[in-house]
Amino acid sequence: MAFFDVFKRRHAESSAGGAPGDRGLLIFENTSEVIQAERALKAKGWEIRVMGPPPEIRSGCDLVIEIPLIEELDILRTLQKDGVLPREVVPVTSPLLKPVDLFKVKELDRYLMVRAANMKLTVDRNTSTIVNVSGGGCPDVPYLAQEMVGKTLMEAPGPREIGHTLCGYALQLAYEEAMRRCTQ
Repeated sequence: MAFFDVFKRRHAESSAGGAPGDRGLLIFENTSEVIQAERALKAKGWEIRVMGPPPEIRSGCDLVIEIPLIEELDILRTLQKDGVLPREVVPVTSPLLKPVDLFKVKELDRYLMVRAANMKLTVDRNTSTIVNVSGGGCPDVPYLAQEMVGKTLMEAPGPREIGHTLCGYALQLAYEEAMRRCTQ
């Protein structure tokens, strides 16, 4: 079985930047399902990306999971075992169906601002101190900002640990990207 796991991961890695027809999007009803599916797939070693849906297929949820389309059946089996099936699977067949990257990064002198979806995290690159959390419209954003601003990336709690909304999830993505960029 380990042999096939290696093949699965290699195939997913090689097709991550492949032709549009090689990729598919899992469409879910809500953000909670996306988070649950992401956790299940990553735990099994799948190379997937959570992204913003293209406008043509946007429904209720502001997130989709991009997958290697050739692995669709195995991925759906994995999700079925975890009790979280997507509403639909859409092949990426045209440039218009390309998912939207959730990240925008801006360097402002010594500050690094990472935007993930609608949340922004700004860090002082010299000290790794979080200087601002903004965006979103969820009720836990002020609490997340209160708990994180003024602390270093290493001291601050992960937003996923203390937040419970789409904004908390998006801030977690920004936090992870800031960590990656500041600890290189």
